[in-house]
Amino acid sequence: MPWFTRFFDRTGTLSAIVAAMGCASCFPALGALAVSLGLGFLAQFEAVFINTLLPIFAWLVVIANVISFLFHRRWIRLIAGVCGPALVLLTLYPLWRYGWSTYLFYAGLFAMLAVAVWDIVSPAVKRSPPDFHTSMYSR
Repeated sequence: MPWFTRFFDRTGTLSAIVAAMGCASCFPALGALAVSLGLGFLAQFEAVFINTLLPIFAWLVVIANVISFLFHRRWIRLIAGVCGPALVLLTLYPLWRYGWSTYLFYAGLFAMLAVAVWDIVSPAVKRSPPDFHTSMYSR
């Protein structure tokens, strides 16, 4: 189970960033980064990236973090892991028309990247449930 969540969390994060790079007009900083990396050809697929792939990858990261929570029972990792994709999804749908939504989108992508790096540097360990009998008799 842990390899599944780690793989899809990292893949979803990287895919969301690459999909955002395909929209140079929507996200100028990521568009400039994409062009400098030689990914300027992605601009022709802008509509597919923003309307289809980016939400799919954000939901993939959310699902991977929820499954990881069910296995590890770490609330802080769940909250940190779901905040980034939630910001991306909020930006793409209800908040798109506001000028400040681009900053919210960048914050969501940065949060996704930070949590993915955190997971690489310090992987979660399974929290064992408290033993009822030991705690009851240790008083």
